[in-house]
Amino acid sequence: MEALGIFSDVETAARAVESLVKAGFAEERITSLTSVPYPDGVLVKTDRRSWFRWVSLLCGILGAVTGFLLAAGTSWVYPVQTGDKPIISPYPTGIITYELTMLFAIIGAMVGMFLEMRLPPRGERPYDPAISEGYIGISVSVPEEERFARAEEILREAGALRVISEATP
Repeated sequence: MEALGIFSDVETAARAVESLVKAGFAEERITSLTSVPYPDGVLVKTDRRSWFRWVSLLCGILGAVTGFLLAAGTSWVYPVQTGDKPIISPYPTGIITYELTMLFAIIGAMVGMFLEMRLPPRGERPYDPAISEGYIGISVSVPEEERFARAEEILREAGALRVISEATP
């Protein structure tokens, strides 16, 4: 179950987060929804590690290996003797390796971006269109039914304009 409180300013939203944490709700289960990118720790502290750069790097390395094997492997499997020149030519092999490295790194960056943004969304989550108009949403995910009512109460006491509740599948 998830409760979403809509707040008009940052101070009241931060008070709501503090109240939820003091009441014993895990900070990992509290998220903020805003139309403005606030730095980490202003509303909710997230200690999530970013896998974005590692996915991009891994895909880039995979692309380099694939490019080298494609160019050098093709020349090695189907050798064309051209005088005294090497069968595996370094310049064309380097170009193909570079191009596939960049292609795979870009694809990896896109995959990493979608993973970071948690897209596509899994399950229904409460949302209010007022968030895109400048209001701040504080969402708390609560597995127990009895603590869910307490979370809604804390959000209202902290100054939420309204509280939207939805059960997540």
